[in-house]
Amino acid sequence: MEDSPSPQKRRCSRVSAGLLIFRRNNIIQVLLAHPGGPFFARKDDGVWTIPKGEAGPGEDLLTRARIEVEEEIGIKPSGNWIPLGSIKQKGGKTVHAWAVEGDLPEQFELKSNLFEMEWPPRSGKLKEFPEIDRAEFFPEEIARRKINPAQIPFLDRLRAALAPN
Repeated sequence: MEDSPSPQKRRCSRVSAGLLIFRRNNIIQVLLAHPGGPFFARKDDGVWTIPKGEAGPGEDLLTRARIEVEEEIGIKPSGNWIPLGSIKQKGGKTVHAWAVEGDLPEQFELKSNLFEMEWPPRSGKLKEFPEIDRAEFFPEEIARRKINPAQIPFLDRLRAALAPN
């Protein structure tokens, strides 16, 4: 008989924290990450995401968001954090986000952490894949097409936060 996950583990996987990094080059551009692995290899529109990751019970969410960007993208973000609130994704996960102005270094090379899964399915062979296989800045109108639809409110909230008073 299989053990069911503890309440702590279930709660942990239901909350994520991430950052929406933006830059201004005459227009607002946002950094999105494309999930790695075989399920997303041929998918584009609607699957990109803000860099984010699961938070443990009681963990500081902004700290988790900063760590996730460092692990998934390979940069250490800093600056003035703009709270963007939270959204609930289709699968029920709650994502908390902050925006921060920033850019990628000139000689940027993606340095994502890896995950392991059986591939091909039922082959018994484990293969490693990067959590994120691409990270790119997109103008807001393109980002709205690329991003997971549940995360579009983060783009709206960023626009509102940057609007002149």
